[in-house]
Amino acid sequence: MDNREIAAVFEKMADLLEFQGANPFRVRAYRNGSRRLQDLPDSIAVLVEQESDLTKLDGIGKDLAEKIATLVKTGSLPQLEELLAEIPEGVLALMRIPGLGPKKASVIYKELGVETLEQLREACEAEKVRDLKGFGAKTEKTIMDGIALAERAGERVYWATADEIVQRIHEHLQNCKAVEQLAVAGSYRRGRETVGDLDFLVDASDVASVMDHLGEFDDVADVIARGDTKMSVRLDSGMQVDLRVVPTESFGAALQYFTGSKEHNVVLRSMAKDRGLKINEWGVFRVDGDNEEYLAGAQEADVYAALDLPCYPPELRENRGEFDYTSKKDLPKLLELDDLVADLHMHTTATDGKQTIREMVAAAQQRGLKYIAITDHSKRVTMARGLDADRLRTQWDEIDKVNDEVEGILVLKGIECDILEKGGMDLPDDVLAEADWVVASVHYGQNQERQQITDRILGALENRWVSAIAHPTGRLINKRDRYAVDLEAVMQAAKANGKLLELNANPARLDLDDVHCARAKQLGIPIVINSDAHSIHGLDVLRYGVLQARRAGLTAKDVANTRSWKAMSKLIKRG
Repeated sequence: MDNREIAAVFEKMADLLEFQGANPFRVRAYRNGSRRLQDLPDSIAVLVEQESDLTKLDGIGKDLAEKIATLVKTGSLPQLEELLAEIPEGVLALMRIPGLGPKKASVIYKELGVETLEQLREACEAEKVRDLKGFGAKTEKTIMDGIALAERAGERVYWATADEIVQRIHEHLQNCKAVEQLAVAGSYRRGRETVGDLDFLVDASDVASVMDHLGEFDDVADVIARGDTKMSVRLDSGMQVDLRVVPTESFGAALQYFTGSKEHNVVLRSMAKDRGLKINEWGVFRVDGDNEEYLAGAQEADVYAALDLPCYPPELRENRGEFDYTSKKDLPKLLELDDLVADLHMHTTATDGKQTIREMVAAAQQRGLKYIAITDHSKRVTMARGLDADRLRTQWDEIDKVNDEVEGILVLKGIECDILEKGGMDLPDDVLAEADWVVASVHYGQNQERQQITDRILGALENRWVSAIAHPTGRLINKRDRYAVDLEAVMQAAKANGKLLELNANPARLDLDDVHCARAKQLGIPIVINSDAHSIHGLDVLRYGVLQARRAGLTAKDVANTRSWKAMSKLIKRG
């Protein structure tokens, strides 16, 4: 099992234990351990194999260390199986309802015998929930509203989807004359691949007019709450938007506080306490007994400067090593979209794309790219009319003609070649040898055993003509889990064989994720950020890949397609 899988087990353990009313410290230990493992770039499985002392990791005590070893060695955890045997499976769905949580779900289960979302809906409709101690009619209505949200496929939306909403709300709020400053915080600002709700911060002279203006936004379905400084609304899509109005002198402090993450802020506040300071959403204060002296808070950078720290890029604020950078000059210059000069994964009308080679080339030129690779599917992908050797060579002849006709951009002869279920490549080596660029991918047999899928990918990495592995885990966010694969073994093989790993920028994939991209950086494996475009508009998703790369701490040097083709080709041991 890898880090994310073990973290998910611990998170489920925490939910189930809290549902049972277990010791809060025990529940917290599992949650802290889960967060630590999610953010750990090192492979926990490798650490176990090396018999490393896991208790040296923050948040991992002796008990959790033993359970990690058990999970790595056996793939299961007896304690979890025992809990699942004691608690009906449907109860887990109850805990997904916003604001319900394990404790209240436990009360509903024990008092009303509710085990499913449908049973909970019936209990709310019969007005039975409101009679429970600590609930009431208002809570019952909130739960009823939340059932629909819990039933939706994804509780969190793609960052790209959230961004569309953010831009519209941002433009709407800017038209309010009372607004002096406006910013978006939360997981959206940190560039998380999915976003649960949106946090807007406003510095305004007239609070009421700003809140009235938000209420006039077209997509507002209802106002959840409205107070003196905070307003919460629910959009037609189900997403919650929180608006906070803060004074000018606190705007920077509020932006820092509500951007998070929680783990980052905990460290920051601990550092402040050691200096006799206090940091909250209102500012930085010097504490002397009962007296507090305001020091800073108007600008976000001033909050960090009060602790002699640089203002960390929001994407890095996850307590994953950013505090190792103690000055502005130490901070890495994170990747920017303009750093990319190539896109090496796209499709045309030859298979399942919507545009011709020439149309894709023209669109790439308009976006300032210096070279691209046309990588239509190989023949195994029959539903996309994948290319056999003859059709592929015909396409490559056309690419030669395009290169003769077009100036200012180089078009590489490429292929997205399937890694077959039985192992081996979908096209023979003599064909792949004629390509400039070969991305190998798994599309079929994704339910195979972990070792079988891993061996297939390792075989592709050992093929002398393969350049990179495309979307290495095959996940579709909110829709399909990654297939079982030993990513640490894949990365070690990529390093040994001089191959690249793709960060697929499609917002439904973003594969590799940020933690594994950080691990690739540790190992010195160049990442190639590609669009996997199936149309000219598909080329625009590169920005989402860049955002993911920034969360991993990647710089231009860590990404292969920031280089010229001549320089990049030297990175790959091909042929």
